[in-house]
Amino acid sequence: MDDKGEIQKALFNYIKQQLPVNLSLVHEVSELLELSYDSTYRRLRLEKALTLDEALILIKHFQCPLELLMKNELNLLTFQHFCVAPEQFDKHQWIDFIYARLKLICKAQKKQIIYAAKDPPIFQYFQFPEIASFKFYFWEKTLFHSKKLDGKTFSLDKMDPDVVEKCRKIAALSLQIPTVEIWNEDTFTILLRQIEYHWVSGYFDTKDDLLQLLNSIELWLYHNQKQAELGMKFLYGHEPHGLKNSYTLYENEIVLNDNSIFISEDNKSSAHITYNVLGLLASSNDNFCHNVASLHQTLISKSNLISQVAEKERNRFFNKLHAKVKQFKELHELSKFDG
Repeated sequence: MDDKGEIQKALFNYIKQQLPVNLSLVHEVSELLELSYDSTYRRLRLEKALTLDEALILIKHFQCPLELLMKNELNLLTFQHFCVAPEQFDKHQWIDFIYARLKLICKAQKKQIIYAAKDPPIFQYFQFPEIASFKFYFWEKTLFHSKKLDGKTFSLDKMDPDVVEKCRKIAALSLQIPTVEIWNEDTFTILLRQIEYHWVSGYFDTKDDLLQLLNSIELWLYHNQKQAELGMKFLYGHEPHGLKNSYTLYENEIVLNDNSIFISEDNKSSAHITYNVLGLLASSNDNFCHNVASLHQTLISKSNLISQVAEKERNRFFNKLHAKVKQFKELHELSKFDG
């Protein structure tokens, strides 16, 4: 078989893998290309070559990585990306993108997310409006220099109710996806450093806004500690109820994480890396996914499992994080205002 036939065969094999079991390959291709079943079968059997236009229609619709068709002979790697451009960050658009991606993952019968967390995963704190609102303020004002925030301070009285509701929906949806998270102390302390920068810079509206935010962070830590104890994610403020073994937490003490994410969905997988803080690059390339998955397994092998087991180590880890919040309050003379 010539190279063109091999490429066509690889394309159809990829499409077949992407289709749910209840959909017919010949039907889907014939509908997209507006061909009869007979003409479609001749292309599937490689008796007739796809035209360039036909191939492009299929590649675009099924988002086929080009390196898959080229057998990676040129050592190329293509990514899907969600670009976050400075001064053009749209938090509603970004939230909608995350929500849509989670909905797709939830459709899979077998699914899992592995997260090497450099920053606290958004699914963790999106149940807490104070934390989510601060993070959006931080991203927009400090990182993306949003002109609409020029001269504006952070106030919990100005939380966007639409953003709060969307964040809660994302958090609720994420409970359906078993997750493995790899943390270290810096995963949490980076959040405190961001808060301190904004406090020292005069970006908080009042001291009470800062105190409420820190109190919310402590509640989040207690909630996450309980999730780790049970090995199950559940909604804050509710009785623990959810998927068993849906939350696995590791503490890594020797390597700084990189926010890489590995997602498994039935018979396919994808790896995601972040850039420009909130931008995402995603690839389903087998070699790339294998490399990311291998790194995660190496990190896990060098980490301490602190969910469901190792109560002493789990308590030690979270006590250190609570102590950091307490120290922050004392340093900035907030303890006397607390409760």
